[in-house]
Amino acid sequence: MGIKTALPAAELGLYSLVLSGALAYAGRGLLEASQDGAHRKAFRESVQPGWEYIGRKMDVADFEWVMWFTSFRNVIVFALSGHVLFAKLCTMVAPQLRSWMYAVYGALAVMGTMGPWYLLLLLGHCVGLYVASLLGQPWLCLSLGLASLASFKLDPLISWQNGFVTGTFDLQEVLFQGGSGFTVLRCTSFALESCAHPDRRYSLADLLKYNFYLPFFFFGPIMTFDRFHAQVSQVEPVRCEGELWRIRAQAGLSVVAIMAVDIFFHFFYILTIPSDLKFASRLPDSALAGLAYSNLVYDWVKAAVLFGVVNTVARLDHLDPPQPPKCITALYVFAETHFDRGINDWLCKYVYDHIGGEHSEVIPELGATVATFSITTLWLGPCGIVYLWSFLNCFGLNFELWVQKLAKFGPLAQIEASLSEQTSRRVRAVFGAMNFWAIIMYNLVSLNSLEFTDLVARRLLLTGFPQTTLAVLFVTYCGVQLVKERERTLVLEEEQKQDKEKLE
Repeated sequence: MGIKTALPAAELGLYSLVLSGALAYAGRGLLEASQDGAHRKAFRESVQPGWEYIGRKMDVADFEWVMWFTSFRNVIVFALSGHVLFAKLCTMVAPQLRSWMYAVYGALAVMGTMGPWYLLLLLGHCVGLYVASLLGQPWLCLSLGLASLASFKLDPLISWQNGFVTGTFDLQEVLFQGGSGFTVLRCTSFALESCAHPDRRYSLADLLKYNFYLPFFFFGPIMTFDRFHAQVSQVEPVRCEGELWRIRAQAGLSVVAIMAVDIFFHFFYILTIPSDLKFASRLPDSALAGLAYSNLVYDWVKAAVLFGVVNTVARLDHLDPPQPPKCITALYVFAETHFDRGINDWLCKYVYDHIGGEHSEVIPELGATVATFSITTLWLGPCGIVYLWSFLNCFGLNFELWVQKLAKFGPLAQIEASLSEQTSRRVRAVFGAMNFWAIIMYNLVSLNSLEFTDLVARRLLLTGFPQTTLAVLFVTYCGVQLVKERERTLVLEEEQKQDKEKLE
């Protein structure tokens, strides 16, 4: 039934009250657990002194986050500030050369960070995929791109290529994997777009300008070549009214998010607690469910902050980069679940949509999802946990289609047709709540650990049945209904906007 169906305001108010109370109750349990475990021997390495003047320690279990905002903070700020400064000067003096400035500055920054031999290694991969693009065979370009990606993910080639990096430092592995992996995806996008548009005659210089754009180089997001080339080739780009205000607002929001995470980690040790299963097993069911949920929310916040900082710089350069991923709180279908919108767009354009078509038939959809998650597995680095994560999410995406197909035929379709639109929305929200927890559990496998996921599943489904199971599902049901209401409001606003434009 349509998303335009509204529910009574009193009912939505009840859902808001229940959800707020449940989150507060779970948060209180996590706060008490964090205070009790702060001095445990198992927490000693990942819970370290923080705000000593009030006796608060800080969860530092996420190595990348700590490095970004401590030892590498000044380097990141210096590199991006230099990019913004030179870009502004070039735009004022010689706007036709700004794409060259991006490439030269990015290449020099990569060479200064990783060394000249690493830069030459990436240039070799760029040239290889450029030559493949000249042959005009998409299958060859995609195959060579996947082979290049595999060389950065599988031994012995990964160890050999890692030797091209000059020196050793804390984030070396992260920068190596990020720079190399995104380089291959960008070069593959260039090659496939060249095959799709042979009349446009893209050059090797266009590829280098695309690949060495510094804000996107190490951590993404990735823009497909056609979008990047069209935007960066504008000689005199013009800003929309109010865009600078929105850029400043996005930058301010990123700063607020960084500060909020820092404050949060001084009170809630959500990354450290799951590593001590003995301690985690003693948590109340509500706190354990909140811990699993908060792990996924933090991963989304981490991606949103990273994309927010990078996108702010890109928008100053008159680009329209991919937006941050959709918040995990608003996800209750697998079809919208992704943690990197740029990679998701890349996979959809070149693999998923190409094979799956309209995504309405079972067999093509199965082939599309298997191909997509096979490439995703290669991107993440093949290993047991990644195989399991890919299988579970591939199954979840296909199972949704199977259920949709089943609901359109036979008795189920007749039953739903006999229901009112409001009742149908409530029934669908029940299934959405179950799907929401399937998304959490399937992704918790890779974001945390298989052992912790097993603990959460057993507590919520077995030892906590039926009280905890039904309570968690009801709270989630309330959240899904509020998300649906937000979606309904956005749809109506969009329709009103379109109607207004037609009248004008």
